[in-house]
Amino acid sequence: MPYKYYENVAMADVAYEATGKTLAEMLESSGLGLTNTMVKDIKAVKTPESIEFEVKSATADKLLHSFLEEIIFIKDAKRLILTKFKIRITSLADGYRAQVAARGDIINQKKYTMLVDVKAASWHMFKVEQQKDGWRAFVILDV
Repeated sequence: MPYKYYENVAMADVAYEATGKTLAEMLESSGLGLTNTMVKDIKAVKTPESIEFEVKSATADKLLHSFLEEIIFIKDAKRLILTKFKIRITSLADGYRAQVAARGDIINQKKYTMLVDVKAASWHMFKVEQQKDGWRAFVILDV
């Protein structure tokens, strides 16, 4: 049977590294990396909409993964692209809690050039580590 490959039609994954001096800064950087995967010019996105949410996890890597999944859920459920994050991390006896106040705008393809739709944060090669100068994460997004 004949078949033909098409290049530059579909992209399966996007990988990025996010850093921050604190765990909260690294989460913010990672959230911006996720959003910038979806919208061409993240700086052009207005921020009239606000939302607050909280995620809890036993470990820093699970906290970041839950945070990213919540951003994706908000994008899908409320059609919001988030570009500003204020994050407060609390250490708990059984892990971490991140309280997030985020701002962004409704997805509007007439206002913003959208790139790809992020479906999930993959666990494949997912890594969070505390280093001497701060925090580092490696993330692969399913698009």
